[in-house]
Amino acid sequence: MALPIDLLIEPGWIIPIEPPDTVLEGHALAVDKGRILALLPVAEALARYSPAEYLRLPGEALLPGLVNTHTHAAMTLLRGYADDLPLMRWLEDRVWPAERTHVSPAFIRDGTLLAAWEMLRGGVTCFNDMYFFPDAAAEAARMAGIRAVLGVAVLEFPTAYANDADDYLAKGLAARDAWKDEPLVSFAMAPHAPYTVSDRTFEQVATLAAQLDLPIHIHLHETRAEIEESLVRHGIRPLERLRRLGLLAQNLIAVHAVHLDSHEISQLASSGCFVAHCPTSNLKLASGIAPISDLLAGGVRVGIGTDGAASNNRLDMLREMRQATLLAKVASGNAADVPAHRVLRMATLDGAAALGLESAIGSLVPGKWADLCSIRLNDWYSQPCFDPASHVVHVAGREQVSHVWVAGKPRIRNGRPVGVSDDTLSSLGNSWHNRLS
Repeated sequence: MALPIDLLIEPGWIIPIEPPDTVLEGHALAVDKGRILALLPVAEALARYSPAEYLRLPGEALLPGLVNTHTHAAMTLLRGYADDLPLMRWLEDRVWPAERTHVSPAFIRDGTLLAAWEMLRGGVTCFNDMYFFPDAAAEAARMAGIRAVLGVAVLEFPTAYANDADDYLAKGLAARDAWKDEPLVSFAMAPHAPYTVSDRTFEQVATLAAQLDLPIHIHLHETRAEIEESLVRHGIRPLERLRRLGLLAQNLIAVHAVHLDSHEISQLASSGCFVAHCPTSNLKLASGIAPISDLLAGGVRVGIGTDGAASNNRLDMLREMRQATLLAKVASGNAADVPAHRVLRMATLDGAAALGLESAIGSLVPGKWADLCSIRLNDWYSQPCFDPASHVVHVAGREQVSHVWVAGKPRIRNGRPVGVSDDTLSSLGNSWHNRLS
């Protein structure tokens, strides 16, 4: 007798990420109670299971939901607000003044909600956030039904959210305690950057992260100016400063990591640190091109992030994958660097590993949560398709994401958000545009 299950999906191809470099044809994926039950040939699946929903997606590639390893989700409301500026002018002249005036729990909730649906529409099922008022961000993530890792943001100077480093830590950890039973929400320590955080605070962060088993999520070696400032103020480069303070460990996510020498790459590798690569933001702010080929060759695991929409201006992981592989090739001079399957792993399993979620998401393995996305590859303007993995990376756009599930629940169906209207989301963005103008 066939086993009743919730969902059986029969796509044109399945790209499971594990095992590596694998594309399955003629297979189906079974989902029950929010988790992946099995991947098996279609005939065997139909004989074994009786699904409540049987979804055929010919010409589509099914893969794990994408993991956005670094973003500032609520800054979606500042999309295009401060273009064509280098990082410090972008921060000091435009972004920080706007935040002082407008950031509030409502700003964070609405901006994160808009960002969450934008990410879901592009196949993202999990994001790693660094911003203020994490309670409001958690509320938005729960409303959208997206998986979120929220940062306990830490700075030394006051904002609308907190007064000093101790206040940031207290409020962030209180939010973590308040949301500990929400299955889609977890937390990370998120000291902003070496130039905004003191030695004392870094030591506190390292201690708390070790005690609570949390990742540490930090902007690091993003610009040459950051490194020059550290040499003047501390006499050492930022990465070495973090090493001396005890932060180089398997739970560190170094965001951007654009300006690294060979010794620093070795330090990251030997310490088991991760890098969150944000290629479009690095280009737009003229920060530079991160040495991704050298990092991968050195054994550093690299995830991919969009950064915030204020410096990108899209939360589009398909575009980030394409930028990542193309920049790696041109930077190294080797067209074989970072092929499609490798960058797909960076955008899924390696990002999940950076967040401590590798055993739960990031690949299509039985027992993991059914965080999935399906991408249409059979549109006439996408033909012919010789290699589905290459097509996902080099051809598909986020408008070709047809279906998205988080823990087995549909969030995007036939390209449309489930449970919220396009008009509602447009109105949300427009209301803040009017206030910010």
